[in-house]
Amino acid sequence: MSIDWSEKELLILAFDHRSSFLAKMFEIRNRQPSIEEKRQIENYKKTIFEGFKLALKNKVPKEIAGLLVDEEFGRSVLRDAKNQGLTFAMPVEKSGQEEFDFDYGVDFAKHIEEFDPSFVKVLVRYNPESDPNLNKRQLQKLRELGDYLIESKRNFLFELIVPPTPEQLSKLGESKETYDKQVRPKLMIESIKEIQAAGVEPTIWKLEGVDKPDSAKAIVAQAQTKGRRAGVITLGRGASKEKVQEWLKVGAKIPGIIGFAVGRTIFWQPLADYKAGKINRTEAIEKIAQNYVEFAELWLNERKR
Repeated sequence: MSIDWSEKELLILAFDHRSSFLAKMFEIRNRQPSIEEKRQIENYKKTIFEGFKLALKNKVPKEIAGLLVDEEFGRSVLRDAKNQGLTFAMPVEKSGQEEFDFDYGVDFAKHIEEFDPSFVKVLVRYNPESDPNLNKRQLQKLRELGDYLIESKRNFLFELIVPPTPEQLSKLGESKETYDKQVRPKLMIESIKEIQAAGVEPTIWKLEGVDKPDSAKAIVAQAQTKGRRAGVITLGRGASKEKVQEWLKVGAKIPGIIGFAVGRTIFWQPLADYKAGKINRTEAIEKIAQNYVEFAELWLNERKR
């Protein structure tokens, strides 16, 4: 807890995907995976981890690298990451839900303590203009988690997604792109403000990228308001490589934005090709490593400019 994460760099390879991984990679919906399917998914998580380690061996400095992986399919990865002294985060939210809830209910603390991650991560969908009762319920649970993390001296990685309400989209002619550019940045600031007001204090905010430097600066200012030492990292949101590169170029020049957490843009295509038999596992590992290295080098080069 003595590390000032508003100043330290952190470049995360995120692969804690669960419901989206099941549905889109394996077409498993509304059922649990079979034992064989679960074993295959666990193997894919290990494949991504091997790519991460190869990137560290080749180009990415270990002291600024991090990984984010789930307990459900990545237990062995979590244990290996701990044993190897890597910076790693694990999620505690139920996957694929619109409303935040704990994956393991009241036992969430036991699972955190079992793996002892560098960061405890949540993904929360929160829009200040959506259902106030929904927002209130989420904030109460997040405060419970936040209080536990402060008491147990653990780092809090808060992934905030601000999805548009139907009314907001309707006003913009159903254009998600217009929402992202014109409306979302202000809503992100308001969301952070409301979450802070509820007594929830992340160590690092994991946030959607923005196109304008002024928007990025305003978001950091809210994250760090009243002397808070929170860092901000940019998430990939499964966007195209080119779009993520744009966001990282903006963020790399803003004090307080300390890195990124990118997942599907790095690992999805290599795994899909591996699953389809177009490449072997070794090639998938190499491609994942290469993609992660490219984003890391882009970030580090932009920081120097």
